[in-house]
Amino acid sequence: MLHLKVHHIGYLVKKKAKAKDAFLALGYLVKQDWVRDESRGIDICFLEKDSLLIELVCPFTGDSLVSGLLARMKNSPYHICYVSEHPRQDAAALRDLGYLPITEAQPAPACGMHPVQFFLHPALGMIEVLEHPFSFE
Repeated sequence: MLHLKVHHIGYLVKKKAKAKDAFLALGYLVKQDWVRDESRGIDICFLEKDSLLIELVCPFTGDSLVSGLLARMKNSPYHICYVSEHPRQDAAALRDLGYLPITEAQPAPACGMHPVQFFLHPALGMIEVLEHPFSFE
């Protein structure tokens, strides 16, 4: 049995300031301003509106983990992140459901250093699993 709760939608962007301004113009508020994730080569900003959390993800190097995706997909949503309080059980259940782990669980600076892991499903695309909820405060 899965114990997943939706946390955010990840959105790829090429120009972080323009993307942030566009979301702000739609009434989103900054939950957490830009955080640099050196190991993944990305900058991340969290915005919220009507309890919907959006994670802007912008590569700052040409060889970042998302540079290839951005080249193919352009500016677009690309993953849903779920929170798991039982990450080992949920990872096993996801594998049983046909999700292929594409990364190991690794600490994420923009998520309070809680580990995140990405999975790919042939019918649904990419999801992220965040170990334990965290607070932006």
